[in-house]
Amino acid sequence: MCDVDHSLRIIQGQSVADAELPSDPVRFQVECLDAFVASWTARGFSPVTITNETGVLERMLTALGKPVWEASPDDVDRVLGALAAEGVGASTRRNYVQALKAFHRFLVARKSADIEAAFGVRLSSPVDEFNAARHVADDSPRELPPPEAERVEAFFAFLRNRIATARKYAPAARDYALFRTVYHVGLRSEEASLLEVSDVHFGRGPFGKLHVRFGKGARTSGPRPRWVPMLDGLDLILRWYLADVRPKLPDSPVLFCDQSGGPLSRGTIRNRLSYLQTVEGCATGDRFSPHGLRRACATHNYERGVDLVAIQQLLGHWTVGSTMRYVRPSATFIEDAYRNAVSTTLTALQHEDGKE
Repeated sequence: MCDVDHSLRIIQGQSVADAELPSDPVRFQVECLDAFVASWTARGFSPVTITNETGVLERMLTALGKPVWEASPDDVDRVLGALAAEGVGASTRRNYVQALKAFHRFLVARKSADIEAAFGVRLSSPVDEFNAARHVADDSPRELPPPEAERVEAFFAFLRNRIATARKYAPAARDYALFRTVYHVGLRSEEASLLEVSDVHFGRGPFGKLHVRFGKGARTSGPRPRWVPMLDGLDLILRWYLADVRPKLPDSPVLFCDQSGGPLSRGTIRNRLSYLQTVEGCATGDRFSPHGLRRACATHNYERGVDLVAIQQLLGHWTVGSTMRYVRPSATFIEDAYRNAVSTTLTALQHEDGKE
């Protein structure tokens, strides 16, 4: 019977392979996306990484409004322009472009023959040198110098005062401990959201350490865990938080949990910080994001003389070059460095003169 069916198809000018070609482009793209996600699982990506990257890609595909193989550079320009108009930062727009490029590479490697045979389209990337988003360290107003140390301290003073007056003590105290942690050890929002109580180790090193188990890895690897010291009295803050605050929140392994005991998502952390600055009455120009706190950690430590390699290890960057893009010293950094150098030299000379 199969031979008869095959013969009929040949007579009708249709091969078996042709009969199995996809006909619905939308459905076929969904199948391609499923295969793409499966390939990430096979390569050892963590479930968290896969979920995040897939979410970004799905939003990009929805914004395009057409299958990838039908999209042109003009379509990508349209989507990126709309995101920019909505106030989406350069780093987020770059993530959208990178996700689209990765998916397109997968289609070229695995599905190009099927796409050309079924839809008559030869794959050509809609991302080119003119619409590839620039790096997070571009000259966008959103990526200008991070908040100064005085601004950060003023915000933390507001949070401390708020603990005493807030209607709910535990969430207000959690917010204070959370954002102090993000700042003092330069955590990404997602890294902070995935911390558990068992990741706090007060006995490691002179300051105690946090085990950041889900540190961001390269795009070809899974999580890159690291140990970070609890600097600038963060160990005391977390001792207070675990002893006095965390027991008042729902019981769960999560360090900074929500009202149900689950982890705060990175979006929730970002929105929470924005809300708190609104309550504070902060002017628009003085606002900062969780990523701004991370960049402030790098900049403020560098300004006070911490070695750049040490800051690289603290932030979990692969290279010092990445860390250098985070460091944005103040406008008087050169003058301050000069004064410190001259002061140190004069002190040394006076000490030598005293010996004579």
